[in-house]
Amino acid sequence: MAFWIASSPHNHNKAETSALMRLVIYALIPGIFAQWYFFGWGNIIHISLAVFTALFCEFIVLSIRNKNNISKQLFDGSAVLTAVLLGICLPAIAPWWISIIGAMFAIVIVKQLYGGLGHNPFNPAMAAYVMLLISFPLQMTSWQPPLTLMTVDLDFANTLNVIFSGFTKEGYSVEQLRTSVDGFTMATPLDTLKTDLGIGFTVFESIEKNVFGEHFALGWEWINFAFLLGGLVLIAKKAIAWQTPVSFLSSLFICSFIAYTITPDSSASTMFHWMTGGCMLGAFFILTDPVTGATSNKGRFIIGALAGLLVYLIRTFGGYPDGIAFSILLCNMAAPLIDQYTRPRTYGHHTNTKQEEAK
Repeated sequence: MAFWIASSPHNHNKAETSALMRLVIYALIPGIFAQWYFFGWGNIIHISLAVFTALFCEFIVLSIRNKNNISKQLFDGSAVLTAVLLGICLPAIAPWWISIIGAMFAIVIVKQLYGGLGHNPFNPAMAAYVMLLISFPLQMTSWQPPLTLMTVDLDFANTLNVIFSGFTKEGYSVEQLRTSVDGFTMATPLDTLKTDLGIGFTVFESIEKNVFGEHFALGWEWINFAFLLGGLVLIAKKAIAWQTPVSFLSSLFICSFIAYTITPDSSASTMFHWMTGGCMLGAFFILTDPVTGATSNKGRFIIGALAGLLVYLIRTFGGYPDGIAFSILLCNMAAPLIDQYTRPRTYGHHTNTKQEEAK
């Protein structure tokens, strides 16, 4: 049985699921390349581990459920896309078992336990990421600094050693890899800014650190820009609806702009929020998931605006520096209710008042 996805009952321009999944994966390539350029081989290794694990788990579960056409369902691209998204989100030098546990949870628990593709209420990659973040906070916050700021040459062989053993060939640990020349342990720009504001620094004092680079966030701004390009390709190909990412980015822009205008010393700029963390990845590749997101145009605007607001609140007042994954899961929970009140009326529908007047 072939799987098909259509944007609405009145749109007959359908695309086979596997073709759509391949297109989304292709659109992720610029962002993955940017990750490799600035942070090395770590994420590519985790993507490979997650893809292998996801396909293996998908095969086992489909076999247990006695599904027909296992090969067609196995290679429809949904499991691979979930694994790729998860691998992108993981810290580059996280241990190997992180990606394997995450992929198993995403496929077996979040996807197949609810009935497989099209039935899962939560985005599998984000649900797995949140599970890993809560269960293994140390490993999930061991972010690698950009290669230009590292004191150790982290090539492919060294990255493999770190991921599988926790040490480089020269004996450097993960913590030593995260230590800069001046002896301070480095974190992501979002985490660095949040920590500095908590101990009394101003935004302008914090962004003087090397991890912020010359613009907004060394390496991260180009990664977000690459995912933005990929997202625009998906919109141009009509693979995703534009309402959700536009609403999300507008909401985050408005919230951060108001805060920055009122208190610039303690609020990051609007472009900083756009170009750091998983902003563009979440906006174009995860929040637009047709299974777990809103299906009506009004609903997409509401979901995007809600996600942008939640991301800003979590980044500013929450305990986690980014908040993309948490905001998406909360929006997944709200999507059915939002759809119920924003779904277009069917053709020929009349209100009670009009029906009474007709009588």
